[in-house]
Amino acid sequence: MQETMTVNEKGHLVIGGCDVVDLVREFGTPLYVVDEDQVRLQCRKYLRAFAKHYANGEVIYAGKALLNVAMCRLIDEEGLSLDVVSGGELYTAVRAGFPRERIYFHGNNKSSDELRMGIEYGVRRFVVDSLQELYELNRLARPADKKVGIYLRITPGVEAHTHHYIRTGQRDSKFGFDITDGVALHAVREALACDSVVLSGFHCHIGSQIFDVEPFRQAVNVMFDFMHDVRAATGFTAAELDVGGGMGIRYTESDTPLEPEVYVRELAAAVLT
Repeated sequence: MQETMTVNEKGHLVIGGCDVVDLVREFGTPLYVVDEDQVRLQCRKYLRAFAKHYANGEVIYAGKALLNVAMCRLIDEEGLSLDVVSGGELYTAVRAGFPRERIYFHGNNKSSDELRMGIEYGVRRFVVDSLQELYELNRLARPADKKVGIYLRITPGVEAHTHHYIRTGQRDSKFGFDITDGVALHAVREALACDSVVLSGFHCHIGSQIFDVEPFRQAVNVMFDFMHDVRAATGFTAAELDVGGGMGIRYTESDTPLEPEVYVRELAAAVLT
């Protein structure tokens, strides 16, 4: 399977063999065009790279990029897991028959109804962004007689080389628990004290539209240092680490996206060092 997005002799964008100008004439605008072959190609690139460099890795598709029933089924067929950020996205995944044990429920402002929905559907992990969410999740899971798996979202203090509006890993980020002021370690202690929540590991996300692998390496190093400190302070050993995404895509001719092979190779090297 080869790259399928090109520019033809008329200077028209061609997606999956279809001239976009012709598509606009037929369907009008605005128009969303998804090339199934191209999406599958990208999925397989990541899976092959992980199989080669880090067999224990898991590839998780971010539903906020585009989520409908057809996309859920495509992602499932390709063997990826799914990250949802709302009750609506979770509902879409369930309607599509996506395996619930491969669903991660993200989002920094989940309502009680959304948390309850995730518990009922049996998602694999909740990514917890605040103490309020932690306590509410524990409260809701208790009468359901379920042990709910979670990640704590950690702010690693790494500033990615991208626009400041889409940086999420620096100290003043509104997302997650900050390492440097002790908030993150306090959150770990609180999670370990919960009776209906099981802390499985940690998550971090440093931003979007990143074209350099170095910030990802820095984030991995910071997270491993944090996990070492957590084990020393509490005895808890994290079994899982989600290092987020944020790899850039080509919006302009000057953009130089990382190939999945390069990203995964460097990420695996940082984890294994």
